Amino acid sequence: MKLDSIPQLKHTDSNNFFLLSGPCAIEGEEMAMRIADKIVSVTDRLKIPYVFKGSFKKANRSRVDSFTGIGDEKALKILRKVSETFKVPTVTDIHEISDAKLVAEYVDVLQIPAFLVRQTDLVVAAAKTGKVVNLKKGQFMSPESMKHAVTKVIDSGNEQVMITDRGTMFGYQDMIVDFRGIPTMKHYAPVVLDVTHSLQQPNQSSGVTGGRPDMIETIARAGIATGVDGIFMETHFDPSIAKSDGANMLHLDHLEKLLTNLVALRKTVNQLQ
Repeated sequence: MKLDSIPQLKHTDSNNFFLLSGPCAIEGEEMAMRIADKIVSVTDRLKIPYVFKGSFKKANRSRVDSFTGIGDEKALKILRKVSETFKVPTVTDIHEISDAKLVAEYVDVLQIPAFLVRQTDLVVAAAKTGKVVNLKKGQFMSPESMKHAVTKVIDSGNEQVMITDRGTMFGYQDMIVDFRGIPTMKHYAPVVLDVTHSLQQPNQSSGVTGGRPDMIETIARAGIATGVDGIFMETHFDPSIAKSDGANMLHLDHLEKLLTNLVALRKTVNQLQ
């Protein structure tokens, strides 16, 4: 897959990493536009190819009373407005086969959640839309096993596929990134590192997922050093009030400095090759 296979992708500079970033969930139009405006201003300056991320619904919540969304079509229309306003592509998760066709009408990249990446019918449905498919590596899967998930997409007639590592389950309540998996998976497809989900601390007794946002830059730097093609980070102007995954999000105010550092590191890594 080439970067220019994603419509509207700005600054298709193969020497830089690309960025998938935005809130965990679409909570409303104002918040989505506010976050997108900030990220676009930073990525434009740093010439980072950018894809706006926002889940149109959240199906994988710990508790039945957790926030799941504002309504499917309402959220999808907000994603479309972000794309049209800022001239950037968008990515969102799908959870059911029926989601694929609907969501493909609104966004450029369909994302398969990590816990669903072995669901063949779902992966095939996403592939058959012709959209770019982002496969999240299951927390329970080896890097080598992602070859088969990629093959499902390609065998369905779609070569526009990428892999996102989001850590591996370490015990019951922690995640760890095995950076040996990055070069392994790059044999199969472009590889993205999901920094913020790799720092989740799931299965807390409260039923609310915890996290280690203090480690975001550490994990992101390591990803750049090991050659990831892209970085995935969820961000919010006030993670403390985010309706999903606030505990492991990057505060929007810290985004520019972090991305500036990662661009500088990427230039250094490129010089070593």
